[in-house]
Amino acid sequence: MNTSSSSPTILSAPSKLTSKIMLLVCFALLPGIFTAFYFLGWGVLINVSLCMIYALATEAFVLKLRNKPIRQTLSDNSALLTGILLALALPPMLPWWMSFVGVAFAIIIAKQLYGGLGFNPFNPAMVGYVLLLISFPVEMTAWLPISEVSNDVPNFLQSIQLTFLFETSDGYTLQSFRELADGYTMATPLDENKTALSLGLMSSEIMQQTYFFDNLNGWFWINFSFLLGGVFLLANRLIQWQIPITILASVFLTASLFYLIDDQLYLPPWLQWATGGMMLGAFFIATDPVSAATTPKGKIIYGALIGFTIVIIRTFGGYPDAIAFSVLLLNIAVPTIDHCTKPRVYGHDLQKTKQKKPGQINNHVN
Repeated sequence: MNTSSSSPTILSAPSKLTSKIMLLVCFALLPGIFTAFYFLGWGVLINVSLCMIYALATEAFVLKLRNKPIRQTLSDNSALLTGILLALALPPMLPWWMSFVGVAFAIIIAKQLYGGLGFNPFNPAMVGYVLLLISFPVEMTAWLPISEVSNDVPNFLQSIQLTFLFETSDGYTLQSFRELADGYTMATPLDENKTALSLGLMSSEIMQQTYFFDNLNGWFWINFSFLLGGVFLLANRLIQWQIPITILASVFLTASLFYLIDDQLYLPPWLQWATGGMMLGAFFIATDPVSAATTPKGKIIYGALIGFTIVIIRTFGGYPDAIAFSVLLLNIAVPTIDHCTKPRVYGHDLQKTKQKKPGQINNHVN
């Protein structure tokens, strides 16, 4: 017997189509994963590997407790995708146990507690990410500088030691690798821009710094690689254009408005696209078919509001990259958006039929 749920429709046993779609999405992430590995080092691949293992193990554990078929459910590959998406949002060399906490919360609380795939109202990967960001803000913002501006990038063995032992055999910590030649530490361009603005620097002065531009260049290529993966999803009709395109358009228009008001205080629109998790969020996270809007008009409204919220939080909020918060906030609004944008059923008249007054009796001619 088939049991339907919210989009995507899930059968009592995971369909081969669902499994194939999830694998293709994972495949589309590969360009971004390997580009991030090139610029950020082995920690990216270690994060991805650990989070995939954690996600599969945690889901199997919960399914065992619920007396659900483990192999059949895991074969839908949704847990695998959740682990990869969360891993890509985490800083390289994040302590292994923090990654586990984030994945476990995503799978157990944000997904299985609601009944599994097709029933979760929030994006599980972003729920896990927000939990870690709020609970461990220092560790979650300890990003390594791009390899082009770093004096020393941890090798594979050092990355393993930093992840599991929190320091290398030579006594170096993650903070040691984050330090540049002049003793300056840096994170993502969004972090650096917000910090520099708070110190009284103007946007033009920040952009003239060589280390900032080189760091920005690496993040541009990372975002470009995820954009290529998003184009692959669109070309194969695995996602529809409304959500990612309206997110990017809304980000550009909102950022342009602020930039026109004061180009020395606010980021230029193109920089909003090229930094942080912009393309990963627009094409792979916000398009989650379970927690995103489902109606054609609703998807446009949903994407536009996410883009607007991203710029507002990045500009005025305490967190430089706002993808997770924006997606989760609009996940809450999805039922209302879908209800208000429900398409008219084919064959129904747009005009309301006249209501009969109470007690009115029709006269029939014999």
